[in-house]
Amino acid sequence: MIEDNLNDNRKTFRENVESFVDKAIKELEISEDISKIVKACRSVIQIKFPIKIKGSTEIIYGWRAIHSTHRLPSKGGLRYSENINQDEVEALSALMTFKSCIVDVPFGGAKGGLKLDPSKYSDHELEMITKKFTRELARRGSLSPSRDVPAPDVGTSPKIMAWIVDAYKSMHPEDINYAAVVTGKPLEHGGIRGRLQATGRGVTQAIKEFYRHPDELKKYKIDKNLTDSLVSVQGFGNVGLNTCRALNEENIKIICVSEKEGMIFDEA
Repeated sequence: MIEDNLNDNRKTFRENVESFVDKAIKELEISEDISKIVKACRSVIQIKFPIKIKGSTEIIYGWRAIHSTHRLPSKGGLRYSENINQDEVEALSALMTFKSCIVDVPFGGAKGGLKLDPSKYSDHELEMITKKFTRELARRGSLSPSRDVPAPDVGTSPKIMAWIVDAYKSMHPEDINYAAVVTGKPLEHGGIRGRLQATGRGVTQAIKEFYRHPDELKKYKIDKNLTDSLVSVQGFGNVGLNTCRALNEENIKIICVSEKEGMIFDEA
């Protein structure tokens, strides 16, 4: 009974995001009508499609949430994860909107993904699944260079983005901008040099900026310079790996990296 009550009081990811937005709305004294518009997720597409894998049929679950169309295209990553759900994609699509707004990047916010573990499938199987998902989204008018543009995220990669381009092009050969239907493509398919490393480098720049503010350091009882600090990194995918590389370039000591399978620790 106690555990049930605790679970009832626990906010979902989307509710947490909305609580942060509520605080910002209060500080900025935004009207109630505008705040309702700001918080609402404009559309969520849920897709279930069959695919034959190793002789048996699987039903794949997927979502694409478009939080805002105040600027187009809507923009946000695609996740392939067993833990993904509608609440998560709605929350992440809202964060994409606010991130773009804060730095005045002309995109609306979106997010999506498939509920699967990509490590359990071969490249050929993932390609079939990805192209089927692409066709399902495109048929519903969600996916296009002018309306909604995905990107790599947890469990996805430049290779998967190239498969999406290929599937979209086969459906819309008349669209001369077909390659812009995703970002994060491989360089040989029109990708941008440095894009793969950009998020990890951004984490490093954010850390460096934090250390430039003595008042903030005092709040967290940090009395060291950044170069004298020891760093542990949780997650060693694309972002974690490139964060480590960027920190290493700044001669900052990394003593631990961790992934869901385990961790590596070396005090030296």
